[in-house]
Amino acid sequence: MLVRALVVGARGAVGRHVVDALRAVGHDVTPAGRSGADGGALVDLTASDGRDQLGRAAAGHDVVVNASGIEDARIAGVLGGAALVDISASSSYLVGLRAAVPAGVSAVLGAGLVPGLSTVLISATGARRGDEVDLAVMLGSGEKHGAAAVAWTEGLVGTALHAPPEGGHVRNLHERRRIVGPDGRRRTHLRADLADHVLRDDLVVRSWLTFSSATATAAVAIVGGLGRGRRLIGGAPPIGSDAWSLQATVRRDGRQLAAVGSGQSRATGLLTALAAERVVDVAPGRCVTMADLVTAEEAVGALGPTATGSTTAQEA
Repeated sequence: MLVRALVVGARGAVGRHVVDALRAVGHDVTPAGRSGADGGALVDLTASDGRDQLGRAAAGHDVVVNASGIEDARIAGVLGGAALVDISASSSYLVGLRAAVPAGVSAVLGAGLVPGLSTVLISATGARRGDEVDLAVMLGSGEKHGAAAVAWTEGLVGTALHAPPEGGHVRNLHERRRIVGPDGRRRTHLRADLADHVLRDDLVVRSWLTFSSATATAAVAIVGGLGRGRRLIGGAPPIGSDAWSLQATVRRDGRQLAAVGSGQSRATGLLTALAAERVVDVAPGRCVTMADLVTAEEAVGALGPTATGSTTAQEA
């Protein structure tokens, strides 16, 4: 089924890949952003009337993709019945967005790599209710990321996880763990709020973050340990590669599923486009995650030859 999609943040690091991917297979796409350039719609969600702009632009569309980086749960109520696909990775926002989606409206929470493909992998492990799952995430520190992604990483500094599954107070980027990734290398990972624990609240999901450069990981660990200096993250030059990897491990039996690739922004865009295609048909009137829309094989297959991926399953 071809869809009519409005992509907010269409000129951003992720949004432009969403637009290209949807158009490549024949979907009707309206780009939207703060300038309304290139024949697109004017939607500035930072403006006082931003939600009104969005409501007008959404008219006549089947799905709205929020790739703007603006987190305002109230947007769910102004789409005129169109489905919503949101790429945000902020736990507190996604919890609020889930509560704000009107009855009968379709929405995908956390489309992209993390959450998104990570949610699919966690579900595909076959983890049972109450199982503890470790999600090891490596992001490419050599890739120039968009402003929203940088701001999200900076926002982890000096803050605590939202509703950690084990309860209590858990500081971001403070707890460390050495984890062997899909490439067989052991790296230092930092506990981080990556949202899958609120999307799969039937499991005890702990997310761990590292970077393709050990130097970048060490620098973030220092800033996270101090709880200040977040601006140093955005100001640091890209070092290392643009490789990324995800690995979900069930503690009960050691079962693992992993995906690897390169180009985080492109991969996020391709997966978000896949969610926009699927949500209208697969999840009418429901608030879902990527795991409700695609299998692990389908998600990895959507990444294509440029942002390649692979899945593995093994017993530890």
